[in-house]
Amino acid sequence: MIRFTPSSHGKPEPGKVLLAEPFMADPHFGRKAILICEHNDEGSFGFVLNNFIEVDLNELLDDLPTLECRLSLGGPVKNSNLYYLHTLEDAPDSITVKPGLFMGGDFDWVRSLLETRQPLEGKLRFFIGYAGWTPGQLEDEIKSRSWFVTNVSVQTIMSTEGDDEAFWKSLISEMGAGFEHIANAPADPSMN
Repeated sequence: MIRFTPSSHGKPEPGKVLLAEPFMADPHFGRKAILICEHNDEGSFGFVLNNFIEVDLNELLDDLPTLECRLSLGGPVKNSNLYYLHTLEDAPDSITVKPGLFMGGDFDWVRSLLETRQPLEGKLRFFIGYAGWTPGQLEDEIKSRSWFVTNVSVQTIMSTEGDDEAFWKSLISEMGAGFEHIANAPADPSMN
């Protein structure tokens, strides 16, 4: 028998990535990959990695030096706020998500790097809003088999190439033998 559901034993923790089960119909999370940035007794939050939007960063922050980058809708919570991930180890006040990957920090420091034309492409990734869960909610969703929990490289997390669904399919396929059928499953099972 071919299974299309994730294990109910995945452990959510910072730096891991959640991959939606293939038939999730939620408009915010269907066929999405979410980086978990924080998981504790107060709940969990992270950023949707593959929900790109056609908005230029300089449209949001007009006093920022031009930076070519794709923005992502990080989730449905606080979607009037801008958040960022980066690989800048010496960034003041940033939070380590996993080795080599950091969240936030002193934005004036980042702005100064941009103003001095430091090469930052591929080292910064911006999100509007975030995905959040109340205490125990994410564990319950994993137990109900809504999410695959996997490890993904920092390079892949920071990538903004490709389209939304291709990113999800690639990560599902990279989980190993036996996952290709999940990656290739139609979003609507009646279309099979």
